Amino acid sequence: MRVCGVELAGNDANIALLNLENDLIQIPDCRTRKLSLQKAATAHELKYFQKSFAQLVQDYKIETIVIRQRPMKGKFAGGAIGFKLEAALELLNGVQVIVMPPTEIKAALKENHMFIEFGDTGLKGFQKSAFETALAYISQHL
Repeated sequence: MRVCGVELAGNDANIALLNLENDLIQIPDCRTRKLSLQKAATAHELKYFQKSFAQLVQDYKIETIVIRQRPMKGKFAGGAIGFKLEAALELLNGVQVIVMPPTEIKAALKENHMFIEFGDTGLKGFQKSAFETALAYISQHL
């Protein structure tokens, strides 16, 4: 099972790939760590973002995209552009897309005692939330 964890932050989709094979979790090499909107969220830019992500899904044979859910309102609410990016991902064909609440992520990691020292992964700091999201999803499917 190959999973792509996604954290949406501003104009960026921070990503982390995880692969589960024979009960062994691996972090495959990936050509990109994040996909971004270059300009304002115009229809053209959103379509380009969606096409780029679809190509990533195809190239790396991703089966599931797991997006870290953000609050709709309040201090830590996601912005309008982030919700547009989320919708663009949810509308991708040929891949399962799941939105996972932070409370479920935390509970899954705690319940399954899956602890991988983030510093040992070789990922960048901004990928931590995306990594934890993918790891939580995989830990629920062991």
